[in-house]
Amino acid sequence: MSGTGETRENLIVGGGLAGAMAGIRLAAAGRDVVLVEKEQSAHHKVCGEFLSPEALRYLRQAGVDAVGLGAAPVDKLRLCTNRSMVESRLPFRALALSRHVLDEALLARARDAGCDVRRGAEVQRLSSNRKFREDGALDADGGFAELADGSVLGAGSVFLATGKHDLRGWKRPAGPHSDLVGFKMHWRLSGPQTEALRGFMDLFLFEGGYGGLTLVENDRANLCLVVRRARLRAHGGWKELLAGLMSENLLVAERLSGAEPSWVRPLAVSPIPYGYVCVDDRGMWMLGDQAAVIPSFTGDGMAIALHSGALAAEMYLAGKRPGEYQRALKGQLKRGMGVATVLSRAMVSRTALRLAPAVVPFLAQPIRWIARSTRIPTEALDELPFHRPGFSLR
Repeated sequence: MSGTGETRENLIVGGGLAGAMAGIRLAAAGRDVVLVEKEQSAHHKVCGEFLSPEALRYLRQAGVDAVGLGAAPVDKLRLCTNRSMVESRLPFRALALSRHVLDEALLARARDAGCDVRRGAEVQRLSSNRKFREDGALDADGGFAELADGSVLGAGSVFLATGKHDLRGWKRPAGPHSDLVGFKMHWRLSGPQTEALRGFMDLFLFEGGYGGLTLVENDRANLCLVVRRARLRAHGGWKELLAGLMSENLLVAERLSGAEPSWVRPLAVSPIPYGYVCVDDRGMWMLGDQAAVIPSFTGDGMAIALHSGALAAEMYLAGKRPGEYQRALKGQLKRGMGVATVLSRAMVSRTALRLAPAVVPFLAQPIRWIARSTRIPTEALDELPFHRPGFSLR
C-alpha cells in the first residue's frame, strides 16, 4: 500500500449500530480507537427499524434515549395475506426508530466516549496483518485499511462493521437463504391510515416475498420488504412490484391509499445472506451483518448488531481473539437463527401463500412463541459487564 501511514490501536470500519457500539465500549474503557464511516452525514439504510427490548437495553446503557428521539411504540403484530388476517399482542413492548436518526445518536455517543470518528472516509481495501509463530500459534492480529484519499490506517485490531455491504475482497459466503432482494421506502400515510397503523407492526405475505410496515418518528411509515429475485424479474422492477403487491394484498393497498412516498425511489440491497453466521474471522472482528444476518421479520437484526459490537469489544478487552468471539456469538444465536431461517424460507414459498388463508387465523399464539424464540438469549446479555446492575456509560 502507498500513501500516508497512520497506526492506531483499534480501527473500526463502519459507523452503523455495531461499529458505534464497539467504539463506545472500547473508548469508554480508555482504549485508542478510530472509527471510519464512508458517509459524510446521516443517511437511511435498508432496515425494518424495529427496536426489540434487547436493543433498547443496549441503547439505554449507552445513554441513547430512543423515546426522546421520537421512536414510535410497537406492541402488537398484524399478519395478513390477501384473504386472511390475524392480530396478536407481542410478548414485549418495542419501539421503531429510523436508522437516519438512531445511527447519528450512537455516533455522537461514541465521540463523547472518546472515539475518533471520521466521516467521509471510505475504505477501498482492507488487508489482514495476521502473523503466526513458527510453532503455528497466533502471534498478532490487526491489519491495514487503504482509504479513498490514498492514506493508510494501520491498527493492532480491526473491527469490520460495514453492514449489508461487503468490502472488496471480504465478501461473505451465501447464507442458507440468499436469493432475496430487499427494498425500503418511507411514506406519509393518510391520517386515518396512520392511526390504524399506530402501535402495530403490519407483517404481510405476498407471492415470492414478505414485508413489514410500521410507524417511526414523526409518524412516517417504514415499508420494508424482501422478494425473491425471480419474482422481481417477473415484475420488471420496483414500480411493478409495488403495484402487484397492492393488488395482491388488500391491507397494503389500504395503507398506501393516498400515501405519499418520502423519496423518489426506494433503497435496495442484494444479496441478503439470511441465516449467515461468520465462522472464518481471518484475523478481523466481524460485527453486525458481517457477523450474522437474521431474517428481517424477526425484528431482532438491530439488537444483534448492537450485541455483536458489545460482545466483541468486551471479549477484546478481556484478551480474547476474534475466533473465540465468533464462536461465542454463533453459539448464542444458533437457535434463534435456525428458527428464523426455516420460517423465512417457508414465508416466500408458494405453499405458504396457498395455505395461509386456512392457517393464519390460528397463528395468534404461535406468533408470540416465534417472537420469543428468535430473540438473543437473556443469559447472553447478562454475561456482558455493561449489563450488570449499576453499570452504565452515562
